[in-house]
Amino acid sequence: MQAIFNVALPIFGVILAGYLAGRWRILGGEATAALNAFVSYFALPVLFFGSLARTPVRAVLDPALMLGFGLAVAATFAVGMISTRLAVQDRHRRGLAAMSLQGIAASWGNVGYMGVPLCLAAFGEAGLPPAMLTVIVTAVISMVFGVMLIELEVAAGHGPLKTFLRAAFNVARNPLPMSIALGILVSALGVPIPTPVEKWLDLLGAAAGPCALFAIGLFLSDKSIKSGLAEAGLATIIKLLLQPLLAVLVLPFFIDLNSVAGKVALLMAALPTAANAFVLAKQFDISVEQNTAAVLLSTAFSVITVSVLLVWLRVS
Repeated sequence: MQAIFNVALPIFGVILAGYLAGRWRILGGEATAALNAFVSYFALPVLFFGSLARTPVRAVLDPALMLGFGLAVAATFAVGMISTRLAVQDRHRRGLAAMSLQGIAASWGNVGYMGVPLCLAAFGEAGLPPAMLTVIVTAVISMVFGVMLIELEVAAGHGPLKTFLRAAFNVARNPLPMSIALGILVSALGVPIPTPVEKWLDLLGAAAGPCALFAIGLFLSDKSIKSGLAEAGLATIIKLLLQPLLAVLVLPFFIDLNSVAGKVALLMAALPTAANAFVLAKQFDISVEQNTAAVLLSTAFSVITVSVLLVWLRVS
């Protein structure tokens, strides 16, 4: 039970604090957008860059981990798309874009905002490099290919190559993948980091974990479940149960599950649906209620599933 008291409760406790702050309107109406911007453009990118720039490349780039975790994410993305056919009777709501958004809700875990702080709390600095690799894999599979499939229907006629390049560009300009790539480059080149810059990186990066978790709570505080529970329920089951199960079955062929990297990959696979699923649905105005409900449901039930997994992994 140490894992629940020492790791899970503090993590979900910060999320709860953000949720209550949002419900009670303590920070004002613009707090969610402001804190999300701080986390996305400053705190998390600085944490990622600072950690990777000071870590040998060989300790970061693990092709086996990327392939094994990528297979689990890709499989749940495909299952999520297919599940739309089971949950939706109206054929007008079963197009490629709606199926892709369901796939995103079923496969895109909250690896950045929740996963990185969770791995830091569970494994310390050793958990950061594999955690950041899972961020890259998730972004490439769920965002690049997910957005590409949505665009193929929404922006029909632009051609698959142009659509793919546009989706890839959206990922490349995202501060998180960009900071990861830059950190790996600085490490590979052996560029020394001056002490004042290093202390600045540590100071700002330390804000990433608590602020990201608090931001999740703020985001959830003004959302409600109104409809689309069938799709949301299926996405939640696929995300919280099927993806970690697939990870348990697939990852041993690539990495040792008893290693830090193996445990990090399992934890990342068990995380709830990322808020990006709602953001993309809102952006394209497709399946907004369903994806909102998926984020809420999966986050609520992840309190149980993540805690159980931490106990099973004997994290203290």
